[in-house]
Amino acid sequence: MTLRLGAHVDSTDPLAEAAALGIGAVQIFLGDPQSWKKPTTLVEGGAPALRAAAEGAGVGVVVHAPYALNVASTNNRIRIPSRKLLQQTVTEAAAVGALGVVVHGGHVTQSEDPAVGFANWRKAVDGLDLPIPIFIENTAGGTNAMTRELEAIDRLWSALESSPNAARVGFCLDTCHAHAAGLDLDGLVGRVRGITGRVDVVHCNDSRDLAGSGADRHTNLGQGLIDGDLLAGVVRDAATITLLETPGGVPERAADLAWLQSAV
Repeated sequence: MTLRLGAHVDSTDPLAEAAALGIGAVQIFLGDPQSWKKPTTLVEGGAPALRAAAEGAGVGVVVHAPYALNVASTNNRIRIPSRKLLQQTVTEAAAVGALGVVVHGGHVTQSEDPAVGFANWRKAVDGLDLPIPIFIENTAGGTNAMTRELEAIDRLWSALESSPNAARVGFCLDTCHAHAAGLDLDGLVGRVRGITGRVDVVHCNDSRDLAGSGADRHTNLGQGLIDGDLLAGVVRDAATITLLETPGGVPERAADLAWLQSAV
């Protein structure tokens, strides 16, 4: 992939927002991100209509999986529905013609052995039908999170590397999450690539909170506590699809894009 700037946009008419912003990539949800219901494309005409329109407009689509998903969980009532929902999301995203599906790394509880969570991820990946890749995203907080610390990401990738589906598993690097986790953004892309071999998507977000706070609170670029040069450096180093998940509508996102274009 090459550098392409975009943003998370409204799921009912994503291409209208893409046109208003002049961007070549969008991220959308398929339905309610807080729901366990089967994902569905909210654009009028469904997945075929969005696929045709996006291809015609030259806009790449990335789908974000529901937030409820946690395939690492030791709780059967969470893990098993999570696997099902992730597969449903991938299947619908493929029908949309999406480039891939972003999914959070998840966690086990504080009293549990993280090794079980990594093993559960491996089982989930082994069982997926992946016509398009998944991009596992780093997370901001949690003592036993699967993708907060670089050491945990390394353990996860070690668990996944011999899976038959390993080549279909990529990485999404969120700058706010990394900052919240206390990771140094300077050179972070290289360190992540040293572990995963790839960074497929960047979520470029500033942070309202201090480094290491564990707080996942995005803010607009240049208005938070992440050094602007570090944000721009992540985007330059990754040289891939970069998506804003910053607050506000078209005017605020347009300002963020202008900031990023000038910085990069």
